[in-house]
Amino acid sequence: MLWFLLVLFFFGIIFGAIARLLVPGPDPMGIVGTWALGVAGSFVGGFLGYVIFGADLDDGAVQMGGIVGSIIGSILLLLIVRSVRGGRRRAA
Repeated sequence: MLWFLLVLFFFGIIFGAIARLLVPGPDPMGIVGTWALGVAGSFVGGFLGYVIFGADLDDGAVQMGGIVGSIIGSILLLLIVRSVRGGRRRAA
C-alpha cells in the first residue's frame, strides 16, 4: 500500500507537470495542485482509455497507452480548471 501511494505521488507530479508544460499560459497552481491534477488526470485518462480501448491486462501494469491517457486526462482537467477559474476575478 505504501509503494502504491509513493508511485501515485511520483507519477502524479510528473503527469501534472507535463500537462502544465504543454498547455501555455500562466497558472498560479502550486506543487499540491500539480500533484492533484496529475493524479485526477490519471484517473480520467485511465477511465477514458478503458472505455475507448477496453481492458488489456496482458500487457502489464504500466502501458504506453496508460501514460499517454494520463497526460491527456491531466491536460483536459487543466483546461477545465482554467476555464472555471477564468470566470472569477480576484480582488486586489
